[in-house]
Amino acid sequence: MRKPLRIGRAKFACLFIDLQEEHRQDERYLVEGYDAVLGNAARLQAAARRSDIPVFHCAYVVDPADGLRPFHPIGPDGRSAFSDKDDPLTAICPEVAPRPSERLLVKNEASAFGKSPLIGELREARVEWLAIAGVWTEACVDATVKDAINLGLHVLLVKDACGSGGTAMHQTGILNLANRLYGGAVVDTASACALLEGDMVEAWQIEGSVPLRYTFENAAKLYGEL
Repeated sequence: MRKPLRIGRAKFACLFIDLQEEHRQDERYLVEGYDAVLGNAARLQAAARRSDIPVFHCAYVVDPADGLRPFHPIGPDGRSAFSDKDDPLTAICPEVAPRPSERLLVKNEASAFGKSPLIGELREARVEWLAIAGVWTEACVDATVKDAINLGLHVLLVKDACGSGGTAMHQTGILNLANRLYGGAVVDTASACALLEGDMVEAWQIEGSVPLRYTFENAAKLYGEL
């Protein structure tokens, strides 16, 4: 259901997940429509910076020497099958790269929280609402959003500043999260930028339990209505 939403700037922060070069250069991990995702993420960053809202970034970088999760894929050369520490494509794309004053967190698991100090830093800054953008929607974005909710944060999920390997993967990933986005909201980039600048917008906010019962036939329509 769409309802009016306004968020105090002092309660806001933004988090950008894994916007790395491998998703536009490595044939194995290309994100569909990545240029549009990066463009929307850049717009969000600009709006946050104009309003002095904290901007956090994270990057997926795997060092096998640090210990790996069970069943983590390893190539024949002993390196991680993706996001290996020695791969230059783990660099964040320049158009959305952190500024020197912004926090960059490196992770070797799906969630941006995990073993990182992120939740402590957000609580120290008295953040209540976290705008989330990044890739892949059904993987690292999903894990981060669910952890944020479990940690007591309101999540503003910016649907067109997220992406995945294909449209169906992305859209169903957003719908799955929307069904369980208690205390949060789903918006597009234009609405997110307006919220970051202190305006009121109409935002999709969950009511009840699992309200979006989607099928192969109606998933795209429901996604468009969020």
